[in-house]
Amino acid sequence: MTSPALNAARRTADLTALADGAPTDVVVIGGGITGVGIALDAVSRGLRVTLVEKHDLAFGTSRWSSKLVHGGLRYLATGNVGIARRSAVERGILMTRNAPHLVRAMPQLVPLLPSMGRMERALVRAGFLAGDVLRKTAGTPGSVLPGSQRVSAQRTIEMAPAVRRDGLDGGLLAYDGQLIDDARLVTAVARTAAQRGARILTYTSASEATGTSLRLMDQRTGESFDIAARAVINATGVWAGEIDPSLKLRPSRGTHLVFDAKALGNPAAALTIPIPGELNRFVFAMPEQLGRVYLGLTDEEAPGPIPDVPQPTSGEIGFLLDVVNTALDISLGDADVIGAYAGLRPLIDTGAGHTADVSRDHAVVESESGVVSVIGGKLTEYRYMAEDVLNRAIELRGLVAGECQTRDLPLVGAPANPGSTTAPMAGLPESLVLRYGAEAANVIAESTCERAVEPVADGIDVTRAEFEYAVTHEGALTVDDIVDRRTRIGLVVGDRERVIGIAEEFLSRFGRGEHDTIERN
Repeated sequence: MTSPALNAARRTADLTALADGAPTDVVVIGGGITGVGIALDAVSRGLRVTLVEKHDLAFGTSRWSSKLVHGGLRYLATGNVGIARRSAVERGILMTRNAPHLVRAMPQLVPLLPSMGRMERALVRAGFLAGDVLRKTAGTPGSVLPGSQRVSAQRTIEMAPAVRRDGLDGGLLAYDGQLIDDARLVTAVARTAAQRGARILTYTSASEATGTSLRLMDQRTGESFDIAARAVINATGVWAGEIDPSLKLRPSRGTHLVFDAKALGNPAAALTIPIPGELNRFVFAMPEQLGRVYLGLTDEEAPGPIPDVPQPTSGEIGFLLDVVNTALDISLGDADVIGAYAGLRPLIDTGAGHTADVSRDHAVVESESGVVSVIGGKLTEYRYMAEDVLNRAIELRGLVAGECQTRDLPLVGAPANPGSTTAPMAGLPESLVLRYGAEAANVIAESTCERAVEPVADGIDVTRAEFEYAVTHEGALTVDDIVDRRTRIGLVVGDRERVIGIAEEFLSRFGRGEHDTIERN
């Protein structure tokens, strides 16, 4: 095992080694959840691995999700038993073995209001019971993910204080997996791969890719060089066609709105609201870190060029507000929205039909040039997808590798990870422990900044030590990396503006080596 720390100095050293001809078996293009999952799988099988990402870790779709690890209930309802069962299994693996510090049970509450007919109620209840069966079949203990139940009107109001009272007949309560943050999961997987020896290179673009070679460019210096590999894997999500133009994707846009949790009475459960006129589609108002509620999500066709950062449309914002207001005692409007984000799902193009009905399954495809691409899929199944594409690449390229290890591999921050500290957690901010798990004490112990446990700004529960750790251990090379991905402060413009100067200060002080050029012996 090596250090899981990612930083500017390590990046420069790894780029220099590659430029000088250090051998690599597998190059993974793409630093989202699928790419880092492949890198971890490959390095844990004994392969020499390099991952390259032209922006930052979790720059694309992987930071724009609902922060849910779905149990696959929706797919069961549409008859896709395979994805439903796999999703439940992968959720259980994350919650009990890989990342119990990052994924927790989220109460999911459907209020029983007069607008919801008897048939709809029966369908939701049947769906929740089927979810219980899925959980048990997947082997996830009830202590980790409780079973569903009906709750009283009083209990419904306690869990979701903003819910409409008039005619409220209680609620249906179930549980699913919730990430403290999707971008933090990506960072944890990447650092676990680095802990096992993988080279994780952000701000490094790939071009001229074939099955055994590609050209890399350091985006920060403009220097380029060629490297050889035994296998090249394209895991760039909605941008996969830039590496292999023969791939056909059909992106769909999922939009979320961000609210101050106080505007909805600081809910303790995700208010789950049926979309009028549709079966098995809901809008969720989910309590999140930093005292926020995320409201989502949409599923809209997104044709045309792929933007680096997708933008919500006014129509999507209006749709989400209209649906959530059907279940509230208050009326949320544009003025209550303190942030918004949109992400593009990398769906496989299957032709006609609404994108909401397009399969969330994935495919592994070999291009004429020999590049192996993985397209489609969903965040919950990232580990399974990585195993699938690695098995295919090993077979195609005749690689000598061990069996997949990731089912039982604890990520950095999980109590069973070799790098986890045994230092006491007592006295540490609760928000710090939620984000870092068993690594939380290290964040404070290894900080050298003044006032390490103080918040970076009033009312924001991110400590100064976390900004330092983002630079020294989590590969943050820019202010945006710190504010928008290692933390999610940047989702609210006003909060972002208050911490930009502090992030710049930490980069200047702790970001040594980020502008180094590649040196050759």
